[in-house]
Amino acid sequence: MLTSRRRQFLYEEIQEIAEEIKVYKISNAEINESMRRGISINELEAANFARLIDSLDGEPDKIFLDSPDVISERFGVRISMFSKRKLAVRGVAKRSPGIKVIAEHKADSRYPVVSCASIIAKTERDKEIERIGDEAGMEIGSGYPSDSYTIDAIRQSLGNKKLGPYLREYWSTMKSIRQLKMSDFG
Repeated sequence: MLTSRRRQFLYEEIQEIAEEIKVYKISNAEINESMRRGISINELEAANFARLIDSLDGEPDKIFLDSPDVISERFGVRISMFSKRKLAVRGVAKRSPGIKVIAEHKADSRYPVVSCASIIAKTERDKEIERIGDEAGMEIGSGYPSDSYTIDAIRQSLGNKKLGPYLREYWSTMKSIRQLKMSDFG
């Protein structure tokens, strides 16, 4: 909902007031390997959310999470299974006491702390996309499937492999582009 420029400004503001910021970047190679082994993106994200929770200093009272799963409690339970800490997932019947976990789909529109985390994540992603474009020596746009620059860059890369090391093999957008490419020869 924010421009890259606005996110960058807010990112710097958030860094000044936040007690602690931790970021873990999941590489395309890690995603590819996980999916090859039958691990979904949601499971991979849950494992890495748990890793971040486990690395926090101190013992927070509550943790707010933006669930990628539309069944938010399921995402919260996945995180609690991966975490070494005792987590009490809201919406799950009678859990043992622990850090209260509030996992909601689209939580970034409800909780300012999650909005801040989303801004941090998207700003880090913007930097990563820029780095990839620089390394590949091509304009790759935003990296989102709705961006025509991204789609064009991927199409071009199928022939010259410039983006190969950065692409997710199991991305539905990749599958669609490959299918369209194959139909061009049919």
